[in-house]
Amino acid sequence: MPQHQPLTLNYTDLTRWRLLSEDGRQTWHYLADDVQAAKWKQTQADKYWLDLNLDAPTLPKPRTPLEAARNGLTFYQQLQCEDGHFAGAYGGPHFLTPGYVIAMHISQQKIPDPMRVEMIRYLLTTANKPDGGWGIHIAGPSTVFGTALNYVACRLLGLERDHPAMVLARGTLHKLGTALAAPAWGKFWLSVLGVYEYAGMNPVPPELWLLPHALPIHPARWWIHTRMVYLPMSFIYAQRLKGADSEVLRQLREELYAQPYETIDWPRQCNNVAPAEVFYPHTRLLDGLNSICHMYEKLAPSFVRSRAVAEAWRQLQLEDQNTSYGNLASVNKPLNMMCTFFQLGPESAEFKAHVDRCADYIWMSEDGMHFNGTDGSQVWDAAFFCQAVCDTGLANDPAFHTTVNRALTFLDTQQIRTDPLPGSYRDPTKGAWPFSRRAQGYTVSDCTAEAMKALLLAQHLPALASKAGFPTIDPSRYRDAVDVLLRMQNSDGGFATYEATRGPKVLEKINPAEVFGDIMVEYSYPECTTAVLLALKTFHANQPDYRADEIAAATKEGLRYLRGSQRENGSWFGSWAVCFTYATWFGIEALAASGETYADGRNVKRACDFLVAIQHEDGGWGEDYTACETGEYQAHVKSQVVHTSWAILALLAAEYPDAAVIDRGVRVLMARQQADGRWLQEQIEGVFNRNALIAYPNYKFVFPIWAMGRWAKLRGTESTV
Repeated sequence: MPQHQPLTLNYTDLTRWRLLSEDGRQTWHYLADDVQAAKWKQTQADKYWLDLNLDAPTLPKPRTPLEAARNGLTFYQQLQCEDGHFAGAYGGPHFLTPGYVIAMHISQQKIPDPMRVEMIRYLLTTANKPDGGWGIHIAGPSTVFGTALNYVACRLLGLERDHPAMVLARGTLHKLGTALAAPAWGKFWLSVLGVYEYAGMNPVPPELWLLPHALPIHPARWWIHTRMVYLPMSFIYAQRLKGADSEVLRQLREELYAQPYETIDWPRQCNNVAPAEVFYPHTRLLDGLNSICHMYEKLAPSFVRSRAVAEAWRQLQLEDQNTSYGNLASVNKPLNMMCTFFQLGPESAEFKAHVDRCADYIWMSEDGMHFNGTDGSQVWDAAFFCQAVCDTGLANDPAFHTTVNRALTFLDTQQIRTDPLPGSYRDPTKGAWPFSRRAQGYTVSDCTAEAMKALLLAQHLPALASKAGFPTIDPSRYRDAVDVLLRMQNSDGGFATYEATRGPKVLEKINPAEVFGDIMVEYSYPECTTAVLLALKTFHANQPDYRADEIAAATKEGLRYLRGSQRENGSWFGSWAVCFTYATWFGIEALAASGETYADGRNVKRACDFLVAIQHEDGGWGEDYTACETGEYQAHVKSQVVHTSWAILALLAAEYPDAAVIDRGVRVLMARQQADGRWLQEQIEGVFNRNALIAYPNYKFVFPIWAMGRWAKLRGTESTV
């Protein structure tokens, strides 16, 4: 992981920042007024995320893994928000904050000074040392993509061109190839800002939305994140929309390049991408289609272009309305906001709703402020927490009843109870759970599965279910969730993320993003498949007569997919966290739930043997994020508490016979635990699109608690290691 530039400037008083949470919406506020600050005291959660002194008590040193799990839960429950979820940063990618800053600049919206200066602090703090550039994510080496966009963001936020950090970053950018060598998404952001020319981009034609839906190339058949990014891009590109010119933009046209702006041959830059940043190279098919699109741009009939722009705008409005202007995620959020600004103006109610919902994405930390990957991971984190405490029996402890009930109530309130608007190419959503919160409105298969499983598990804990405030859920709501899940199974037996696969894999050959892989269509994933199979099994135990034959068939096919996707070395490749350790835990859990163990299941034995083979000398497990990029296991230099927890959970589920192997991992978790019960942040945990790292900071609490609690449940609560 690169070192970052030291920063000695203190921009705002961290004791004045406060996190407000309501119905899953988490927004940070700066209390500049002394009277208001005195009345609105910071919570333990505020202090934790800002790295302020919590005054958390020193807990008795645990003698057993169960006591260590209890200590961890004692600390973690202090971080619960008022509405029951556990907030947390969902950051890491370095191309998110610039998008927000550029969109705000173009739409002439002032970022409040406390936010503005904290964004500067974050960008300078996370710049790589010694070159001062930025990568695609906080753990990666400096790239044109990251450096160009974050340099621009710093300048728009108010840093002068002769600031030492800007001089250093500019030198790095020029060495890397200048902004001319930015990948496609970078070229787009710079073009709409007005510091790059649209002639230097490969086309993004909205006419694709006019094609018959039956055609495999229709955008509705793409992976949902891809189509929701290229939808606003096509609307803007088709009209060559730009923000108003300004002095800072004129200066940026000088600073981003090694030659005068007016001398640049823009058409020659379309395929100019720094070689080190090309994760997915152009195919001949893509280059051929781009050539055809370039010719079309010169000849495009105005009436066809007008119809295409109108259809793109209609789809944009549907996306905004379906998500209450929160949008799918952090790339299309500012893009949709810009489209609304260009189409309806800054005084429109729609645009103002966009600006308001941007606050949901903004996270404040000890390093400053950044734009999150989505509007949070609230449902996802709460579901894992509830499963951990229910599976281990910790939920029965009266000391944790209030915390657990609040988390379960939060999950209860976040189930989606409506379907999307007609015409938006969306599957039915009634009964699903999202990744963040209900208002966002998108089904995610594993979020639906994990939330449903958590709520069902809790119903069978009498000590908890008898308490006031325990959520009572009508059985029909679980049936709605099952209906959603059964629709999402692919022909290979696996389950994807947001919807079943709609397009052929050959569409990957026209992946235009260059820096991301596997983004054009939905794929089946071991993680999603396991989550769904376990949820269906849990549901069937509660309502055995509902769609029993279909659940049995789906389970059979899901297990077939899992066995078929297992690698020769026993592992599974993970796409949503780092990486083989994560997916192998999921794979083992599914097979173990079907009755396979290490003793009598060939697939489970191979998977366990893989985990044991990669155990570190200290007894823990740790995997490097580069495994996601290379597709081959890469050990981290140090074991990680999160990876160690996943491996322990997997081996326990598989009934792995050598207890000493597991005990060594448990000792690592206990040794890393701090005196107040917490664990410290280690390597970033999550990933998407193969090479974009993203944070799940609550993992370091939930999974060690779960692993040691499961160990104690199986070995005995008084057992020691």
